[in-house]
Amino acid sequence: MSYYGNFKRGLDIFIALAAMVILSPVLVAIGITIRLSSKGPAVFKQERAGQNGKPFVFYKFRTMKLDAAPFGPSPKSGEDRRLTKVGKFLRESSLDELPQLFNILKGDMSIVGPRPLYLSQIPEWSERQKKRLLVKPGLTGLAQIQGRAELTREEKLELDVKYVENAGLLTDIRIMLATIVQVFRRKSVYEKRYSKTEYTRGQARDE
Repeated sequence: MSYYGNFKRGLDIFIALAAMVILSPVLVAIGITIRLSSKGPAVFKQERAGQNGKPFVFYKFRTMKLDAAPFGPSPKSGEDRRLTKVGKFLRESSLDELPQLFNILKGDMSIVGPRPLYLSQIPEWSERQKKRLLVKPGLTGLAQIQGRAELTREEKLELDVKYVENAGLLTDIRIMLATIVQVFRRKSVYEKRYSKTEYTRGQARDE
């Protein structure tokens, strides 16, 4: 492992441990709130593609109702009927991602890197797009600070590859700082084109 790789892993462990200690009351409170407000487990688990395409179990707080399709599309609007009331808040505040601190400690993920996607999506990617698998997936990444849900799939994949090609300590720090700003501003959580009215109409057509 390179000097950058060693330093990155050390920084990942330090940040994840510190965050877990500081946020432990928040983690417990969120878990209890989810269990009391809707049926189902507090933590959602799913297999995702890790570095070099190796599968790993991905964690996040459950934001959808128990009967929601586990491999269905992410909510495009805050009015998505699959979201629980607590889940909507968690998703919009990005608190649903906190259990991934455990993934980081285990070494499955890093603080910064391409977001972990489904294993079934890998065959759909071009050889260039598969370069995103050369590094560990991250809690946040270049796509998350440059548009997030408002980007197309192709744009997200291209930003992931761009990160892999330009990964470095300064790049990681810049992404982490920009992520903090993004989280507090609660921007780009849902697709921009889905307003409440448009989404409600879409639901009516689907039923």
